[in-house]
Amino acid sequence: MKKLATALLAAGLLASATACSESHQLSTAETCERIQSVVSNPANNAGKTGMNRLANQIRPIHAVASDDLKPALASIIEYTDEQAKESPDEAKLAELQAGYQEAGNTYSQFCS
Repeated sequence: MKKLATALLAAGLLASATACSESHQLSTAETCERIQSVVSNPANNAGKTGMNRLANQIRPIHAVASDDLKPALASIIEYTDEQAKESPDEAKLAELQAGYQEAGNTYSQFCS
């Protein structure tokens, strides 16, 4: 009986691990939908906490985002991470600002 239980447990764990390792890439439309649900939350626009929340909600989307939007999401995460720091580096923020604005343009281009 122990061997059967162990075999079933091992098979279940193997099936779970296989399912978790197979992440699929979202289409551009699906990526846009997920981004829209995050950016439409007003709490994500308020101060350092909002920037931190925004970045943390975009990270899982970035992992499976379409190729069209993946670079834009990376720029947003970089900018929001720096902005959310206790003492953000103003020079680095200035550098990241252009990428952040370009990410907004890319989002508008693909998600309008």
